[in-house]
Amino acid sequence: MEDLHVGVAGFGAIGRSIASQLAQGIEGIRLVAVGVRNPDVAPEFDWQGQTPPRFVLLDELEPYCDIVIECAPAHLLPRIATPFLKAGKKVVSLSSGALLAHPELVDLARAHNGQILVPSGAILGLDAILGAAEGTIHSVKMTSRKPVKGFVGAPFLEKQNIDVMSLKEPTLIFSGTAREAASGFPANLNVAVSVSLAGVGPDKTLLEVWADPTLERNTHHIEVVSDSALLSMEIQNIPSENPKTGRITAQSAIALLRKLRAPLSIGT
Repeated sequence: MEDLHVGVAGFGAIGRSIASQLAQGIEGIRLVAVGVRNPDVAPEFDWQGQTPPRFVLLDELEPYCDIVIECAPAHLLPRIATPFLKAGKKVVSLSSGALLAHPELVDLARAHNGQILVPSGAILGLDAILGAAEGTIHSVKMTSRKPVKGFVGAPFLEKQNIDVMSLKEPTLIFSGTAREAASGFPANLNVAVSVSLAGVGPDKTLLEVWADPTLERNTHHIEVVSDSALLSMEIQNIPSENPKTGRITAQSAIALLRKLRAPLSIGT
């Protein structure tokens, strides 16, 4: 079986972490290209003795890759994904919230036999929720608590004129649906959208968001009531270099790549 040629779109904290793990070597997987804003100035990076990938513009990755991992700001997802989906290829999206704003990407994948893959990222239990959704799910509620610095710049907070950095105690800053959270917190709550897509959808998945100056880890708690199981799950994520995302996000993308080439695949 030929190596799977992988592209990484975006070279921030998550993109660099994924690239670093790919540079260590994964059987059947090869990083061949990285999409950046200015490919003429390749960023400094330790490629661990491996041949560095080519650096290209975000929308020029497709000719070199079988699959792309999107690690960029959410609004760039269509620019990254469209060429791959038109070519019938795969897109790994870490900005699942952007899929709600761009449902045409799913239609594009369907029309050209492409595929959008959403890894678990910084959340847990998606396998169990998917299984429960084959029956009847009665309710899904999620509570997210994050350190205050993880919310800086969120459009919802700017619109409501909420200064999270001034908070002295845990404060409820949002209560609503996953769809509403996706537009108000595009860089913070992709996990809620992933949970909603696995279960009852973004308009029926309820969410509370707390900014907590006493926390050091992003914490998500999920309660699911269904006809097959009652689920109660919590994850505490260690932040990456980017306080908006956890370290496990990049590792989840790597696990998904391994699964594409593994002789034994675990999980739904």
